[in-house]
Amino acid sequence: METSVSNKDKKTFVRWFLKRFDLKRRECVWILNYIVGHEELLSRVHFVEDAHYCPRAIVMSTTESSGIPFRFYKGNIMTADPEKSFHDLRMNIEKDIYIQLNFPKQPPTDLYLVVVEENPYIPSYMQISSEDKKVAQSMLQKSMYEFQQQKLLADIDVALDAGDKETFLTLSAQLKQLNEQR
Repeated sequence: METSVSNKDKKTFVRWFLKRFDLKRRECVWILNYIVGHEELLSRVHFVEDAHYCPRAIVMSTTESSGIPFRFYKGNIMTADPEKSFHDLRMNIEKDIYIQLNFPKQPPTDLYLVVVEENPYIPSYMQISSEDKKVAQSMLQKSMYEFQQQKLLADIDVALDAGDKETFLTLSAQLKQLNEQR
């Protein structure tokens, strides 16, 4: 898999992550530091959600998350032993590894958004279709339009009640422009 995220961005994110959060397993810190110190391995690292669908994956959790402390997946094998994953990382540097970090993501930090990639192994029934995306976008646009329209109408009413002609004209022009854009 060709990486679209630079090693520099990954290093910046991991260093920020390690400074900001405590992991449930101390071995996770060692693994992340090892990854950051090896350019070739780092170029094969992909930060994703739902990593357990990937052929080779690690899931790590911070103390602030409710996620499992640690899991390593390789094919049909799953283990909670970080040493096995560390050994696998060292022996298979040339293979892609997918990492899921469970930590508070609300609101999502820019550093995380830069490195998180779409998981290519998520089953198709779990993916959002392009048609669903279009419907959601349409609903969002309609909702935003209706909110802006209602807000302008309410502000126009306030301006009329106050006899504020200048504000009334400004808001009326904004309402007209909003309706023309639709």
